[in-house]
Amino acid sequence: MNKIFFNEKETIVDDAINGLLATNKYNNLTKLNLGENIRVISRKNIDKNKVSIISGGGSGHEPAHAGFVGKGMLTAAVCGDIFASPSIDAVLNAILSVSGKVGCLLIVKNYTGDRLNFGLAAERAKKMGIPVEVVIVKEDIAIENADQPRGLAGTLFIHKVAGYYAEQGASLEKVKKMAEECNKRIATIGVAITNCRIPGVNYTDRIKEGEAELGLGIHGEPGINLLKYIQAQELSRELMGKLEEHNSKDEKYAILINNLGGISPLEMNLITNDIFKEKFFNSCDYFIGPSAYMTSMDMKGFSISSIQLTEDILIALQSEVEVESWTGITPKRLIKAEPLQTFTTNIEYTATTNKNVKEIVEVICHAIINSETELNRLDSLVGDGDTGSTFKSGASEILNHSRKNNFPLDDLGVLFQVIGEKLAVVMGGSSGVLLSIFFTASGVEYDATKDLYKSLLKGLEQMKFFGGANIGDCTMIDALEPALLTLEKYGINKAIEEAKIGADSTSKMLKARAGRSSYVNEENLNGIKDPGALAIENIFASLRK
Repeated sequence: MNKIFFNEKETIVDDAINGLLATNKYNNLTKLNLGENIRVISRKNIDKNKVSIISGGGSGHEPAHAGFVGKGMLTAAVCGDIFASPSIDAVLNAILSVSGKVGCLLIVKNYTGDRLNFGLAAERAKKMGIPVEVVIVKEDIAIENADQPRGLAGTLFIHKVAGYYAEQGASLEKVKKMAEECNKRIATIGVAITNCRIPGVNYTDRIKEGEAELGLGIHGEPGINLLKYIQAQELSRELMGKLEEHNSKDEKYAILINNLGGISPLEMNLITNDIFKEKFFNSCDYFIGPSAYMTSMDMKGFSISSIQLTEDILIALQSEVEVESWTGITPKRLIKAEPLQTFTTNIEYTATTNKNVKEIVEVICHAIINSETELNRLDSLVGDGDTGSTFKSGASEILNHSRKNNFPLDDLGVLFQVIGEKLAVVMGGSSGVLLSIFFTASGVEYDATKDLYKSLLKGLEQMKFFGGANIGDCTMIDALEPALLTLEKYGINKAIEEAKIGADSTSKMLKARAGRSSYVNEENLNGIKDPGALAIENIFASLRK
């Protein structure tokens, strides 16, 4: 199954380029009109008295390469089809369009198609009077002592360093020298847990769950080793260990942390945290990322590139650019937890006695505890059958404190808030939170007004606001609201009647719009009283005494 967003396979690259041109932050890019099937993204204002820097290759690696065109980095990027090198004509036209007499540097990743097409274009441009030099990026350390190491995300170090010296007006010879100096100091290693998906091609993932490929290429080539892993940290440790083996221990480095396209920001930050814990990071004074710099379509993987720093290279890496995709280089920092005062929501109170309040509290608790079996039975018809147990856990906690005379029974405002606090701790699920909101808001209101009925209605209001339920939604609100609205004016007996009428009404509601029952179809709701509403009915019924 193909899971890539596109319109037509033939237009996917052009459509993406148009999106880039329409949205780039600096509004400094343009597509050169050089003929059909030639895609060259260039700076809008080019100073041909300075060396031009051109890179490129197959598309599917975005934001590379067009995303790094701009002042201080590339002058132009030549875009091929997905994972296919641009043509010789495309590269040659790019050179001729953006280069002056001072010449051009081509930065080419070490893939056969790119080497051949960029190389032949360079030779033709020289014949036409344009000085051209080529740097072939060879940074992949996946295969030890490989004859032809691949060019990967570390290529961006060279884009940045060459772009800086070109911007300073350096000669082509100097720009190439700095690019080559950079080239020999970089190393990249990557890992992935899925291969990439290509537009128009049915997707089959060759990597099994719990496995990762080490050293796979950015065109979907298989890796050199299959790793078994349990935690992400193991993969970061493997990559940083490879970089440590490759690099001298007496130098200072910067690393670039690259998302290969399919990793979420949360995962990428976790991976970065893992990378920072590894030994090789002790040798790193700076880091770049984490971000997607050179991707492989939607590959769920990451790579780490290191560069051995010199003063000249560091100056170049730190210089300002007008390139949206370059996120900048950051000095290594230590994370310190600032000592702060610890805040607690625990309510401080003094236990007091009040015989009438104690009796009401305990009668309600017993009514809820005695309802456990019936509430669970009803909930099993629409949910997971634990409403009675949940309500009982809260009631048992409150009853236990009451029996120990551990409540401020003579101060209803504080009592309500303490009950709300304890229910939030011992009752699971949304019902515990909703009742905690009810009692907490009621307590705060009672402290302010000393009006019992007004405070109970305030608790109801906040419960409805945060819970999202109203009358007719088949929840405990259907019993609680009419009972509370009746209580002050008509007394407890009328409130008991209204609570029962409201609870009974939920058995005739064929569509719940809130709570767990909202996920149940009409057939399963028909004739079933909402267990929360029944709990409220039983609470009010217990107060008839």
